[in-house]
Amino acid sequence: MSPDYVIQVAERGIYTILIVCGPILLIALGVGLLISIFQATTQIQEQTLAFVPKIVAVLLGIILLGPWMLGHMLSYANEIFSNLNRFVG
Repeated sequence: MSPDYVIQVAERGIYTILIVCGPILLIALGVGLLISIFQATTQIQEQTLAFVPKIVAVLLGIILLGPWMLGHMLSYANEIFSNLNRFVG
């Protein structure tokens, strides 16, 4: 294995992580921002009010985006294992 190949695999791995985790992080960010605006507007400073909606939103995001995320991860894993076979065998 050449160093260029290892860097390419690591780069593709980081890109895959960003693509898979990005939508869930954006959902949590959006819900957190909305809850923060709501708390600032109503002056309600309840700690659990910020966490429960984010947990529910992230859970719904994982349920809805789970197959898409799994497809990207499996595609990357298949790419790694098919290229690994070339170097081992």
